[in-house]
Amino acid sequence: MSDEPTSGGQILPITRWGTPVMHGPTRPVTDFGDELHTLVRDMYATMHAAQGVGLAATQVGVDLAVFVFECPDADDTLHRGAMCNPEVILPETRDRALDSAEEGCLSYPGAYQTLARPDRAVCTGQDLDGNPVTIEGTGLLARCLQHETDHLSGTVFGDRLSTRSRRLLSRQHDELAHLYPDDWPVTPRHTSAG
Repeated sequence: MSDEPTSGGQILPITRWGTPVMHGPTRPVTDFGDELHTLVRDMYATMHAAQGVGLAATQVGVDLAVFVFECPDADDTLHRGAMCNPEVILPETRDRALDSAEEGCLSYPGAYQTLARPDRAVCTGQDLDGNPVTIEGTGLLARCLQHETDHLSGTVFGDRLSTRSRRLLSRQHDELAHLYPDDWPVTPRHTSAG
C-alpha cells in the first residue's frame, strides 16, 4: 500500500462526537476514482496536522467506508495506507490476548482512557484502486485498525468503555476542550498558556 496519495491534501476540520455522521453506519466505497483519491489526500493532511495515527472518513464529516493510517506495529515498523470497505477479524477466544492501553480519539480531543482490545487484528478490504488488500496488525496498529473500523460502523471508542470510565473521559475532554478550536486542526491547538 505504498502508492497511496499521502501528500498534497488540504487540512479539514475534524468532526466531533455527537455529530450524527459519527454515530451511524457508512456507505460502501463503490467509486475508486479521483474524488476518493482527493478525500484520502485530505484525510492524510488532516491526520498529520492533528498528530494522529489513523483517521476515518466520518471524522471529516464524510459517511464513506474508508480510513487512513500511519501507525507503528508491536515491532515499531511503520505501516501506512488507506483501507476501503474494511472488515476486522479478531483472534478466537483461545488465541485472544487483550492489551489494556490508553486510547484516545481525534474526534474527542485531549481525552484518554484505558481500554482493553485484542493485541492482534487482521483487516481486509480494498485499496484505492478497488483491489483486495489485507493487513495484519499487532500492538498499536492492531488497536488502530479496530478503532478506525469501529468508526465506520458508527461506534466511537467511548461506547466500549464502562460508565465510570466514560464519565472520566468526558470530564477530561471538558477540561481541555478550550484548547481545541471548533475547526481544529485547521486552526492549531491552543497552548495551555494562551
